[in-house]
Amino acid sequence: MSLTTAGPGIWLREEDCDLDAFRSLVDERTDPAEYPLADGVERNVLVYDSDRLRAAGPEQVRTEWVRALLDGPGIVVLKRAFPDLDVVDRASAVFTALIERERAAGTARGDHFAKPGANDRVWNALDKMAAHDPVTFADYYGNDMLALISGAWLGPGYQITSQINQVNPGGAAQSVHRDYHLGFLRQEQAARYPAHVHRLSPVLTLQGAVAHCDMPVESGPTLYLPHSQRYEPGYLAWRRPEFIAYFEEHHVQLPLQKGDAVFFNPALFHAAGHNRSADIRRMANLLQISSAFGRAMETVDREAVSNAVYPVLLRRKAEGADGDWLRRVVAACAEGYPFPTNLDLDPPVGGLAPPSQAETVWRAVAEDWSPERLRQELRAAAERRRI
Repeated sequence: MSLTTAGPGIWLREEDCDLDAFRSLVDERTDPAEYPLADGVERNVLVYDSDRLRAAGPEQVRTEWVRALLDGPGIVVLKRAFPDLDVVDRASAVFTALIERERAAGTARGDHFAKPGANDRVWNALDKMAAHDPVTFADYYGNDMLALISGAWLGPGYQITSQINQVNPGGAAQSVHRDYHLGFLRQEQAARYPAHVHRLSPVLTLQGAVAHCDMPVESGPTLYLPHSQRYEPGYLAWRRPEFIAYFEEHHVQLPLQKGDAVFFNPALFHAAGHNRSADIRRMANLLQISSAFGRAMETVDREAVSNAVYPVLLRRKAEGADGDWLRRVVAACAEGYPFPTNLDLDPPVGGLAPPSQAETVWRAVAEDWSPERLRQELRAAAERRRI
């Protein structure tokens, strides 16, 4: 079929989301016979003994994990992924120090899928940990299971980011969602991407979490819906009430022990759980590991390009230029995606993402900002994105 041909399978529409089709996927049972390296299947989730995997050939492990994450349940639990609990405890001490430092500073923290203040969140924890305690950083991120599964899903050259999430007693659950990239876009934005991009997005990222304490179910470990990553229009479905209700009724939740890790396809329907315990501060290191290929070939100073072209946009608008033409020029000038950013300075408070550079430029065009105001706004935004 020609790449320019429109029709079924090329574009996804929210109104075509079919709960029965979704149910037929997530009702499938995970067959342990298809995953010989797994120690078992718990509530449709593959569970692996990391010590056993260490004795197996890495190529066999990687092959099985790719099948599990792509066409299987979409999630694997690695027991004893971090076998040296002293390293985990040292990392926890670093994370606690960072939480206390930021709490003392009174810095507001937003969360993507939960109310701000419902938990303690440390954004950009990777570089903060390295600066605070580089020895612990090295001992922690030298973990073999982390490297093995990152390379399995993403290949070499992957990029790790880390966010600390501590859900305190009484902390409410997140809303169900899919994750980065398309999961952070508004519904109408996601719908503008063709179906093949919906299929591509999940293979650009690996989601993971390392348990930094024992997590019984009452402490609210993450809720998952195995096999849900296979539903192609899922990035348009997860906000729909019938899909939310189905998730709330059919999700699974597994207890974890300190040092365990869970990794999953970012398209898996999931949400952090409600901490119903009286005294467990449920701490996890949330890992978002990105493909090396998620970058352009050339570096472009899009701030400078936007400032240079903006007076032309104002002049052409005054002369009656078509709005679509103006948008095309803005798209060529400005960065259309709001990430990566410094989430300390540019948090997703009030939404899933801060405005992109292109959205700022388009607002300037629509509201007839002066060139100097746009220059100031773009500079301020660039400063917020600095590490």
